[in-house]
Amino acid sequence: MTTALITGSTAGIGAAFARRLAADGHDLVLVARDGRRLREQATELHDRHGIEAEVLSADLAEDKGIETVADRLSDRKNPVDLLINNAGFGNKGRYLEVSMADELRMLKVHCEAVLRLTSAASEAMRERGRGGVVNVASVAAFVPRGTYGASKAWVVQFTQGAAKDLAGSGVRLMALCPGFVRTEFHERAGMGTDNIPGWMWLDADKLVAAALADLARGKTLSIPDPRYKALMGLVKVAPRGLMGGISSKTGRKYGPQ
Repeated sequence: MTTALITGSTAGIGAAFARRLAADGHDLVLVARDGRRLREQATELHDRHGIEAEVLSADLAEDKGIETVADRLSDRKNPVDLLINNAGFGNKGRYLEVSMADELRMLKVHCEAVLRLTSAASEAMRERGRGGVVNVASVAAFVPRGTYGASKAWVVQFTQGAAKDLAGSGVRLMALCPGFVRTEFHERAGMGTDNIPGWMWLDADKLVAAALADLARGKTLSIPDPRYKALMGLVKVAPRGLMGGISSKTGRKYGPQ
């Protein structure tokens, strides 16, 4: 029996990872801010799949929260075999319309927490010669899209660079870059989604299945849908200035993920 730790586990992509991994027989460490939702989730997954589900209430925008999760990942007696760094959020508004405090809070969760938790997990995994880390980024990483896109670009570059450095160690690292997924993400950020074309929406459970398959194949970057693979191919050949204008407008209209 192996153990997976999932941050932001109570909703959206994190909840989909929890469902899939529990169904596959993995014990879980569930991490989020809302202790009540965590306990409800843990009970449901335990009752449905017979796995053990530990809960950690932690705010990854705070040093104490990051330290709590990092300590759990560093526990050699109760090792974590798979880390899903999923916690994240978006701020509604253009650059300079969002308060500096909110921007820094987002960077704390998207960058500092990902760095510290990936490092804690990878060090312990390298000692055992096995393990995996999935850092959830976004297709926004590949277009000029303010601080949100910049933070997700950092996640992609960091993950692929670390994966190269750990090659041959038995530790696999992968950046997961979804597009629009039907979750609570946009609602929490106060972003409308009525005008998003239906074909752009992804199903969280299918996304997770594709991501885990990519991790098993040893990929360091996963864009888990043919539609978004095609779009990102166009991004590579389109003029950067053009993409910057389009992504800025659509980002403010549709939201960052």
